Amino acid sequence: MKHSPLGVFSAEQNNGYQNYVRIPATQWRSLAQSTELPLTAQDVRRLATLGDPIDIAQADAIYRPLSALMQMYAQQTRKLRTQSSTFLQLTEEKTPWIIGIAGSVAVGKSTAARLLQELMRRWPATPNVDLITTDGFLLPNAQLETHGLMARKGFPESYDRHGLLNFLAAVKAGKRNLQVPIYDHVTYDIVPDKFITIDQPDILIVEGLNVLQPPRLSGADGEFRAVSDYFDFSIYLDAAEADLEKWYLKRIQKLRATAFTDERSYFRRYAQLSDLEVEALGRTIWQGVNLPNLRENIAPTRSRATVILSKSSDHSVQEVFLRKL
Repeated sequence: MKHSPLGVFSAEQNNGYQNYVRIPATQWRSLAQSTELPLTAQDVRRLATLGDPIDIAQADAIYRPLSALMQMYAQQTRKLRTQSSTFLQLTEEKTPWIIGIAGSVAVGKSTAARLLQELMRRWPATPNVDLITTDGFLLPNAQLETHGLMARKGFPESYDRHGLLNFLAAVKAGKRNLQVPIYDHVTYDIVPDKFITIDQPDILIVEGLNVLQPPRLSGADGEFRAVSDYFDFSIYLDAAEADLEKWYLKRIQKLRATAFTDERSYFRRYAQLSDLEVEALGRTIWQGVNLPNLRENIAPTRSRATVILSKSSDHSVQEVFLRKL
C-alpha cells in the first residue's frame, strides 16, 4: 500500500476508501458545539504522552466531537441489544462496548486513548470506562529470547495473541474480575504476578499497534479469529512515515534524559550517550524494527477502522475519515 506524503489518501487509493466520508478538521470541530468539553488545559497536559504536544484547543476540536459521536454509536448499540433481548425473550446481560485504537509507534495512540477515556467517563451513561494496552499481552522477555524474537518485539508474533483473544471474548461475555498482565516500560518487560482487573466496564478501550489485523487461524482453537472481532468501534491514527520517524527520534531523546536514567531501566546503558549517538541509535531501531512493522503489519490495517484521524507534521489532526454506515 502506497502511503501519501501527508498521511492521507492519495488519488490512487480512493477506490479502496470510497466507503469513508472525508471531513476536514475545520468542519469536524463544529460538530459538537452544543457539547461542553469536560476537560481543562491541565487535564490535557496530564493525559498527553511523551512527545505529543496536544493542547486544549486540539482536544476540543477533535476529541470532543469524536467522543460525542462514539456516545451516539454506543447508545444505539445498547438500544439494539435491549430490543433484541426483548424480541428473543432473553434476560439482557451487561456487555461492555469495546473501542480499538491502532497506529504506529510515536503517533499518539496513548494520548488519544487517555483523552477519550476521560471524556467518555464523564458522560452520564458511561461513567465506568477502562483502558488497557496490548503491551500487557507481550510475551515476557525470557520467552522472546528463547524463541529469537527480541528483535521482533512489537510485531504480531511477539504477543500472546490467544490470551488477548480469550480476554476480549470474556469481556464480551460479561464475565467479571478479569485480569490483564502489567507491562513496565522502564524494565521493558512483563511484571511477574502483577495484574490490573477489568470488571464489567461500560466501555473498554484497547490500545495497541496491531489491534486491527485481520483474522488468522488460531492453533489453540482451530478457528479464524481477530482481536477486532470484539470491537464495536475502532480508530486508526495516521501520519506520514517521515513525521513518525521524527516524532520517534524526539521521544527517544527525551527518554534518554528521563526513563533511561532509572537504575531499573532496560535501556540504562544508553543514558550516557551523546545526542548524536542517541539519534543514530534511534534511527537504527526505527529503520530495523518500527518502520518494517508499520509497513508490513500496521498501516495495511488502516482501512479496517471506523474512524481514521490523519495527522500533519505538527501532530495536529487535519482530516477525519469516517466509515459510511
